[in-house]
Amino acid sequence: MHDTNLLQLITDDFAPAQHLLELLQTESLALHGRDMPLLEEILAQKQALIILLEQHGRKRSEILASLNLPTNRNGLEQLASHSSVGQELLAQSDVLTDLLAQCQAANANNGQSILVQQAATANQLKILTGGEPPALYDARGSTARLAKPRPLSQA
Repeated sequence: MHDTNLLQLITDDFAPAQHLLELLQTESLALHGRDMPLLEEILAQKQALIILLEQHGRKRSEILASLNLPTNRNGLEQLASHSSVGQELLAQSDVLTDLLAQCQAANANNGQSILVQQAATANQLKILTGGEPPALYDARGSTARLAKPRPLSQA
């Protein structure tokens, strides 16, 4: 009974996990194109999918815990060893684990892209606002008093 419920929860997560992966791939394209309205829409959809996947993950953990099994792969293997659907349970779990790993990798790539864009934007803002004055030294070794450069927006 618990094994079939667990199998159903795992297979129920395939569609949301696949949709999440597709959203992350779309997010990557939207990040490169800086399409803010699309990014906001993707964020809302991602949050809903992540909440759903977390709820199902908690239910799977609760099922294993209710059977006094570890709430990890070892617990699943112990349950599968006593189940008529054990092999399918492990196989489907592996598919879901792989799908979620792909989601994590895509999310990490998107995070890197965001960091690169933040650094580029910060550099552009520094240029536009005049940035820091140059730190030059005169013959005595003290900071030279140069006229403060004007920002490009005022030039």
